Amino acid sequence: MRLLITGSNGQLGAQLKKILQAQKSELGEIDNSYSDLEVKYLSHSDFDITNLKEVTDYITSFKPYAIINCAAYTNVDKCETDMDAAFKVNSLGPRNLAIVAEKVNAKLLHVSTDYVFNGQGNIPFKEYDIPHPVSVYGKTKLLGEQYVKENCTRYFIVRTAWLYGYYGKNFVYTIMKAGKEKGHLDVVDDQRGNPTNAEDLAYHILKILLTEEYGIYHCTGKGECTWYDFAREIITLSGINCTVTPTTSDNLARAAKRPAFSSLDNMMLRSTVGDEMRDWKEALKCFIENLEKKSKDNI
Repeated sequence: MRLLITGSNGQLGAQLKKILQAQKSELGEIDNSYSDLEVKYLSHSDFDITNLKEVTDYITSFKPYAIINCAAYTNVDKCETDMDAAFKVNSLGPRNLAIVAEKVNAKLLHVSTDYVFNGQGNIPFKEYDIPHPVSVYGKTKLLGEQYVKENCTRYFIVRTAWLYGYYGKNFVYTIMKAGKEKGHLDVVDDQRGNPTNAEDLAYHILKILLTEEYGIYHCTGKGECTWYDFAREIITLSGINCTVTPTTSDNLARAAKRPAFSSLDNMMLRSTVGDEMRDWKEALKCFIENLEKKSKDNI
């Protein structure tokens, strides 16, 4: 079986690589269907998803069973000014992959975001709720979803949120570093969502990919919190001597508007392959314990 993963140097792509090479994750063994596997891990420098000819030539030659698209332009604020680049990566890239996936009869799993919703309300968004993004990032990601649905019949769209993992930059690493350096942090308390461990997300993506259960999925950690709650839990679990104070989004000068409430409900996951996503606090605790263990092992 051949598998192609784009964005392989990012948090999720790197986590998928780790699981596939180990044949297991923190949540358990992966399906033995992946034991006989040829995988192409492609970063931006290897493979430009915004170039239809390049995508066509590569994929028609490799002929994968499935494609996992982790590539994205994720700098939410920069998207507001670098709109062409965001559009190419977040919208045209998925379109190109969908066109060629259909041509070679490959499954396409495209990773999307909670930012496709407007952030209004207080009930977690379900897969059937109508998206209404409020930022360029969210708009380009939603268009990417639409292009996938229009151009590919064997697709999975997996929306996630507040992702952190062992590789690359993320909120957990940022808070730990800033907490150690500053001793005091102000963190917004008026945005609610679901912190998601990349290990959990990667495991579920690999479960979904082997099925014929096509459609849109929400896949986030269980439970919700504010960024302030998230930061305070990170500091507590890390044992860092730092105080965390709540503030409001209005006190931060940011180019892009963030959804005030973007909690997702994993309804499709529960109804198909099963929802084994951990509670966000449990998953974060395990993540930080693993970081501490790795740190000690390297001493």
